[in-house]
Amino acid sequence: MIEGFEKTQRVYEGVSRDVYVRGEGPGICVMHEVPGITPEVARFARMLSDEGFKVFMPDLFGQVNEPLGVRNTATQILRACVSREFHVLAARGTSPITTWLRALCRDIDAEQRAAGTSARGVGALGMCLTGNFALALMVDPWLMAPVLSQPSLPFGVTPMHNSGLHVSDEDLVTIKRRVKEENVKVLGMRFTTDALCPGARFKRLRKELGDGFEGIEIKSGPGSDPKIKFVAHSVVTNDLVDEEGHPTQVALQRVFSFFRESLLPAAR
Repeated sequence: MIEGFEKTQRVYEGVSRDVYVRGEGPGICVMHEVPGITPEVARFARMLSDEGFKVFMPDLFGQVNEPLGVRNTATQILRACVSREFHVLAARGTSPITTWLRALCRDIDAEQRAAGTSARGVGALGMCLTGNFALALMVDPWLMAPVLSQPSLPFGVTPMHNSGLHVSDEDLVTIKRRVKEENVKVLGMRFTTDALCPGARFKRLRKELGDGFEGIEIKSGPGSDPKIKFVAHSVVTNDLVDEEGHPTQVALQRVFSFFRESLLPAAR
């Protein structure tokens, strides 16, 4: 269990997963990073729910509440590389697990509509291995607020992979149409020295989505002020410095305001 969350189960495509739920308000699907739902990921989810959102956090891999470590991180990356649910080198295609996540977001939207909430669709935030999933979920009309935190797929094996978006050409057409015709915005975050989320990926997002993409790139490594380590990666979890004015805290606050603007008509 995770303190403060209700543990539920959802079954889609014949696959049952635990989903941790907390809060009230517009629904947000939080997709955790490697190695799993760590204490830092749970902390972020609590912050998000405390800001007036209902968080749905599916357990996708790893051990819940296990602290970040070299061994469990390496283990989960290796498992993802051989898993049928993850296509870690797909530059022009998404991972099959997004089908399950799309069904979850569909039901979140249906449930809040049935409850009579004023939310304008649902939001999704992916990080690291799941970062690009938030973009892939945009093919459905109920996904109105995608946030990509250090999106790391496909792994940067070649220049093509570095700029890859982990969505199919067909899905990208749908995503671009929604940005243009429905005014759906996309928020992305990364550290400038993060090799797992190369700058070429954000450059490609700006090229494809234009003003529909808001990219936050936090200066890291030598010359950064305040000093942020060269290997910084996780903007809202492991590398978050929750102090007023710190670049990561500013980015965190932008996530909250982005969800409000995208999902609550009165905030627009």
